[in-house]
Amino acid sequence: MYKNYIFDLYGTLVDIRTNEYKRSLWSNMAKIYSMNGAYYKPSELNKAFSKYLDDQVKAIPKDKYTTTPEPQIEYVFQRLFTEKGVPCTLEAACAVGRTFRALSLQHIRLYKGVKELFQEIRSHGGKPYLLSNAQRIFTEPEIRMMGIYDEFEDVLISSDEGCAKPDIMFYKKILEKHGLDPKESIMIGNDYRTDIRGSYEAGLDSLYIHTAISPEIKGELLAKYIIMSGDVFEVIETLFPDYKRPNKK
Repeated sequence: MYKNYIFDLYGTLVDIRTNEYKRSLWSNMAKIYSMNGAYYKPSELNKAFSKYLDDQVKAIPKDKYTTTPEPQIEYVFQRLFTEKGVPCTLEAACAVGRTFRALSLQHIRLYKGVKELFQEIRSHGGKPYLLSNAQRIFTEPEIRMMGIYDEFEDVLISSDEGCAKPDIMFYKKILEKHGLDPKESIMIGNDYRTDIRGSYEAGLDSLYIHTAISPEIKGELLAKYIIMSGDVFEVIETLFPDYKRPNKK
């Protein structure tokens, strides 16, 4: 049995669908910017957003890590104001960014069994951690909204850390920060490359769960445990054989 359970988030614990291409998103965002003095047409805003995001990615140092992390997208939302001559604090830019995320969401929810999984980990003396390739300004509010933020001993997000899965340095960050023994730790995720191959190369066991938003598996799946059903209760039963599923004889 493991002592440390390192989770991916989206597609593993959280089912999410977003659409950043829909016309209504950019129409509404253009209204928000224009009402605050930064006048944009929807197509102009979309184009500027893509350019400034690309600029932010290019500005990330490439000499330290093998995988480019998520850029800090709040600076993109801020620049969309300042390029129009409108002052904008980083706090205000984060608020606009969260509005963008809310407008792009089609749905977001915990998979069934997630809360039971955390309960089982705790009851066996384990500690859960989060290691996510994501944006802090989106991810932290979303996991707080779903009531699982306090389940984690720590939350490491790639936009903060300057590196991303599958780079082993991202795994080393959480292992070294908390003095975790890789032999006592397991990575749980839905991506065969970033979660499974990355953790394998970092010396961790892993559990792969295949969900509707998992990338296509290309190559060897290097997980110790494989759950193709997407059933989180099956994850619990695999990790904790003494677990009795509710309403299951």
